[in-house]
Amino acid sequence: MSSYLIVALIVGVIVILGLGFYAGRLLFQLKQQNQRHASARNARIDTITESIETIAKAMEQQQCDLSEGAIRICNLLSALPLKQPPDYQARFPHIHTLFVEVSGFAILQDRQKLSKAEKQQQDKAREEIESSHESRVLPELSDIKAFCQSIRPAS
Repeated sequence: MSSYLIVALIVGVIVILGLGFYAGRLLFQLKQQNQRHASARNARIDTITESIETIAKAMEQQQCDLSEGAIRICNLLSALPLKQPPDYQARFPHIHTLFVEVSGFAILQDRQKLSKAEKQQQDKAREEIESSHESRVLPELSDIKAFCQSIRPAS
């Protein structure tokens, strides 16, 4: 009977060692997966913040319409994969207000379907909105660029 007990103990130890090795291997694979996810997330944050900074610079240099820049920046800010995203509407209220006001205009294929008169009417309304917000949006661009620098992952 003692030989059965010894065999059972040996088999038990082998099973426990095997399960321990398997658990360790799974933990190692999980750690690698988490590192790949973090690396991909950081790369995405870096790409998006670089795009936001480029658009903000173009807006400051009058190379990009304020309305187009506001739409692009607000959409990119909402796409940032941050663990705890700030309230962008409160942090950048003027660019968000401009975004809300111009987001109702036709774009892309919907714009192509408009008549020439309707396009001109929308362009005029958009330009009026841009000019009324310009003095508040332009100073906010430096805050947006500083925010992007502050969240950019260390390389």
